[in-house]
Amino acid sequence: MSEHLISVTDLHVGFSTRRGAVKAVRGISFELVPGATLGVVGESGSGKSVTAYAITRLLDRAGEITSGQVSYFGRNLGSLTEAEMRRLRGSAISMIFQNPRAALNPIRCVGQQIADALNAHGRLTRAEQRERTLQLLRDVMLTDVERIFRSYPHELSGGMCQRIMIALAIACEPKLLIADEATTGLDVTTQKVVMDLLSSLVAERGMGLILITHDLGLAARYCGEIAVMREGQIVEKGAVDTIFGHPRHEYTKRLIAASPTADSTIEDLVPEGEAERFAAPAPMKVSGAPLLLEVRNLSKNFSGFAAVSDVSFTLAAGESLGLVGESGSGKSTISRIVTRLLDKTAGEISFKGESIGEVPATRFNSHRARRDIQIVFQDPHESLNPRYTAFDSIAHPLRTLEKSLPREELNRRVRECADRVGFPAELLTRFPHQLSGGQKARIGIARAIATRPSLLVLDEPTAALDVSVQAIVLRLLDNLRKEGGLAFLFVSHDLNVVRMLCDRVVVLQAGKVVEAGRAADVFMKPTSEYTRTLLQAVPSFSFRARAKVESPVEI
Repeated sequence: MSEHLISVTDLHVGFSTRRGAVKAVRGISFELVPGATLGVVGESGSGKSVTAYAITRLLDRAGEITSGQVSYFGRNLGSLTEAEMRRLRGSAISMIFQNPRAALNPIRCVGQQIADALNAHGRLTRAEQRERTLQLLRDVMLTDVERIFRSYPHELSGGMCQRIMIALAIACEPKLLIADEATTGLDVTTQKVVMDLLSSLVAERGMGLILITHDLGLAARYCGEIAVMREGQIVEKGAVDTIFGHPRHEYTKRLIAASPTADSTIEDLVPEGEAERFAAPAPMKVSGAPLLLEVRNLSKNFSGFAAVSDVSFTLAAGESLGLVGESGSGKSTISRIVTRLLDKTAGEISFKGESIGEVPATRFNSHRARRDIQIVFQDPHESLNPRYTAFDSIAHPLRTLEKSLPREELNRRVRECADRVGFPAELLTRFPHQLSGGQKARIGIARAIATRPSLLVLDEPTAALDVSVQAIVLRLLDNLRKEGGLAFLFVSHDLNVVRMLCDRVVVLQAGKVVEAGRAADVFMKPTSEYTRTLLQAVPSFSFRARAKVESPVEI
């Protein structure tokens, strides 16, 4: 038997499309021994996920391994029947999928789904299955596990569904675990707990872990080796200290340069070619600016559960305020109440001196403040109507809220918004599936600014983006605020991003404010133990190889 847990040799993967064959993976090779963790990093479209699907033989019908070999302890997986491969999945090779909601069965409660996995690969009594399932839910830091056991995926948050996917993947103690962006939807403390759990499983059980991620700080903290992928090839591979401390390939240098750290600025992250295109205007003076938003003693209950409790804060015109905290801390609930997509239970919301909290969410679209308060949603893929072109997506709020706008003026406003976010006019006729993640993110921002709002609520707007695309979008947002006096309510798990983009920060825990103040003060000298815990959990580089990169990034 081979000493290698998994061995990939000269792997080529292709897809049949209407436009001909597409080579998604081109001749990659690597090995993994028991007890080791390999990080696979690179931008969207680099072939990371396709490699994972090829190893597990879960490619869709259009995809196939055209040449090369994948071996598990020396056994060629390509020679196995589908029935033999099915027995290996879960018990020997398991995968944490990138989109948990799509991977979970929507018509079975999550406890039953984990029990199904246990039942497929072992002989346990019903009572043993239940106890093991509850323990797995506790292992991934879920609370109120009895309720979650009975819940369906649509009743749980994205972060909770992500943790359930991890529980499913480790249920049968596989020898090889492939984690495909497994922590993207998690806050920093939960991310640390989950990654510490996976690391302990690797060490204690001799399990192998392939960590696919665009978070280079996470890869630096938890991986022994790194493989950098670009356009279906591994362009650089080696020990983590070597790759991140002394990168050789220009692409690796670009990824490192675009990754936020505890002391980087937005200007540091953007390649020189892009920095010239998005030159920052002179910053506006926020001090003394009129009060735009005031939230007083805000509370929100869901079926007796207090999601938000007695939260108060203010926001001035042109200011950027960050809301940070773990999943379930109330950040997104507050953002949806402020944008009047959700009704409050108690408290007051004043916008430009006018009370808007008493206006029901179902009737707020007809309120004059609707044009002034807009939101950019977390996932640029799911927040766009797949039947709308880019033009129609940007035009939709104008058609809804400014119905008397002449067609010529509508066309001009749409093109003006596209230009402000750097979206090419020639792409306005394209549908979302024809656009990259960065292009879709820009459409979401252009749509939000189309009505010329004074308050923009940003709910994790860069969480799903690659680091180089994230850097450019952050620069774009910063410029929009500085040049137009736009105020931001910025919700994010990424504390480094909040530090760069926000003037002040409100730290939330279990729906309550535990700390608030200037961003520099909160991050440099936190007064709350909870804030210190959040900051300590942020994965970051211990390396400072931040090379100047001139190559522009197409998003």
